[in-house]
Amino acid sequence: MTVLPDDGLELAGEFPDVPHEQWQRLVAGVLRKSGKDVEGAEAEEALSTALEDGLRTRPLYTAHDSAPEPGLPGFAPFVRGGRAEGNTVGGWDVRQRHTVADRDAVLGDLENGVTSLWLTVGEGGIAVPDLGRVLDGVYLDLAPVVLDAGRDVESAARELLRVYEERGVARDAARGNLGADPLGYEARTGRRCDTAPAAELARRCAGEYPGLRALTVDALPYHEAGGSAAQELGCSLATGVAYLRELAGAGLDVEQACAQLEFRYAATADQFLTIAKLRAARRLWARVAEVCGAPRAGAQLQHVVTSPVMMTRRDPWVNMLRSTIATLAAGAGGADAVTVLPFDHALGLPDAFARRIARNTSTILIEESHLARVIDPAGGSWYVERLTDELARAGWEFFQEIERAGGQAAALRSGRLGQDLADTWRARSAKLAKRREPITGVSEFPFLAEKPVVRESAPEPRSGGLPRVRRDEAYEALRARSDAHLAATGARPRIYLAALGPAAAHTARLTFAANLFQAGGVEPVTEGSFEDSGATEVCLCSSDALYEERAETEAARLRAAGASHVFLAGRPGQHSGVDAYVFAGCDAVAVLSATLDRMGVAS
Repeated sequence: MTVLPDDGLELAGEFPDVPHEQWQRLVAGVLRKSGKDVEGAEAEEALSTALEDGLRTRPLYTAHDSAPEPGLPGFAPFVRGGRAEGNTVGGWDVRQRHTVADRDAVLGDLENGVTSLWLTVGEGGIAVPDLGRVLDGVYLDLAPVVLDAGRDVESAARELLRVYEERGVARDAARGNLGADPLGYEARTGRRCDTAPAAELARRCAGEYPGLRALTVDALPYHEAGGSAAQELGCSLATGVAYLRELAGAGLDVEQACAQLEFRYAATADQFLTIAKLRAARRLWARVAEVCGAPRAGAQLQHVVTSPVMMTRRDPWVNMLRSTIATLAAGAGGADAVTVLPFDHALGLPDAFARRIARNTSTILIEESHLARVIDPAGGSWYVERLTDELARAGWEFFQEIERAGGQAAALRSGRLGQDLADTWRARSAKLAKRREPITGVSEFPFLAEKPVVRESAPEPRSGGLPRVRRDEAYEALRARSDAHLAATGARPRIYLAALGPAAAHTARLTFAANLFQAGGVEPVTEGSFEDSGATEVCLCSSDALYEERAETEAARLRAAGASHVFLAGRPGQHSGVDAYVFAGCDAVAVLSATLDRMGVAS
């Protein structure tokens, strides 16, 4: 919010108001120079960016872009935060995830900035009897413990409560979450999970452990299955409502039931979408609580995890940058707890360096960037407020679709939800294949000579239900084929890049072609002649003008020298002797897959 100084000085007071139409005319003039003849609203639309869920990001937002009043932090609809003080006191809860019984790693995290633990217990994680040993030396009255135990939640919760009692932790001092999430487990595994233990744990927590919650509403299974932000929101609402019904049937009132839930969302490197998603999630859950008759209980507790979908296996160091942006977005979006996945998460168990970087990401943003000192720093931005509103409406619409289908459990079991998520991922995969959504270090600027990062294998995650997708999966398959070919033959598949004319004419397209082919593990050769390159295929690189003069002649010459396939880097045309064209927006995955097939690289 902008507050005028006491003297009433308005910095823009001497400047005339500029009508929106004048700005549109200026935009149209610029677009006209690039060959687009559009006027008015069409000119503005030409600069808009399409998002998932039918949303669009426009190039300009003004005070005329209305959105509902977000309220104040700590008050309904909780858009600006679930607590009046936000995270200003000590920053968000820095929560680290552990999947193996490594007590030294747990203590190392807690001694160096981590403030709570997220433990995968039972299937695919720490054995239930080992829980006490893993927590040996942990000050359990200071460090909250959050469990993720799947179908073993009852025994894991019993063991954790036993450890609390054994170590003299007062019941009102215990903090954390027992992690019951039967619908989340079913989404992960395809196996139904009894809800009665979750209800019983909720009753016990409500009556005996005021600082413990019993249930987690985990939206990560839907995010990791390729779902959009609105689908993630809709699934979390449908799951939360299903748990409210279950807990009400077990004898808890609405306020008690809401107090037993913690919501888990993904944070991606799309910072504004993540900020808007977290703000929208609080607004939507506040609406659910209001409809249920407990508007004051609608403050959603949010645990945010940096997205596993965005983590890459090639050039994993770039994951540090992605995670930093995602963590910033989670903090700015008002997350109560943030888990930064280590940069080598996709490769196996993280090493000490990766865990250190993960926890220090939050520490730097809190302690050095002072991000937590301002509550809802994005609030008031016309863009963020409008995006929050549009995303909330899309999420509510998807929630209503799930409810009309019979609720979250019915939508899961019928396959409808899985199909909706698959449809979204299919559309996104097409953008990834065409590099409309670039992946640095993978589809853009890959480094074929990088030394592989090797990690110890992590426990197999729960599976059998919704799939787990990754943005890099199509390119990873291509690179794996190239690696196998290198191991078998001693050389990668190669392509010769034939640069025509001076550097000013060919550099841009030569660089483009080199990046594209390396994304599929095909080594570009730019030095020497085609005959000496060891390649069987070639790509012409130059300007449109030189293509008109020399493309057909060069294609014929290279074919005579043994080239079996000739590409041209540029817009498709009618050049005799050219077999295919590579250009911005082409299906890179299809081109590269076919290229490897022709080169005899095994699938």
